[in-house]
Amino acid sequence: MLSHTCKTAIKAVIYLSCKSSLQNKVSIKEVAEQINASEHTIGKILQQLARQGLINSLKGPSGGFFITEAQQQQPISNIVETIEGKQIFKECGLGLSKCSETHPCPIHNEYKVVRDLIEKIFRDKCVKDLCDPVSNGLAYLIG
Repeated sequence: MLSHTCKTAIKAVIYLSCKSSLQNKVSIKEVAEQINASEHTIGKILQQLARQGLINSLKGPSGGFFITEAQQQQPISNIVETIEGKQIFKECGLGLSKCSETHPCPIHNEYKVVRDLIEKIFRDKCVKDLCDPVSNGLAYLIG
């Protein structure tokens, strides 16, 4: 359901939540190394998230990316919808443009249950909820 880019964006924001603050900004290189992603990809993702106000960036020698306490309270769905688009939680599991209740694809009913559950998880969980287990060593961002 989620693209590789979106999964990378979620991991990057979780990492920022765990490691950054207004006083401690994080570089693209550090994020890329810590979540095992390319610097180019991370740079594009973080810039897109900053433009939407989901994270912050400052330029210059003491610059970098960071996330505020208020931004840590935002639901993960904000990140998903920024990267994938607002329709992500309504799309057909097979990618059909005309899939609906009255014109379903072969997996429509089963996929709708899973898609709705994933949407609920991403709307109910905030960034901080996913940061805490990582900070406490109970979960990891790199495999």
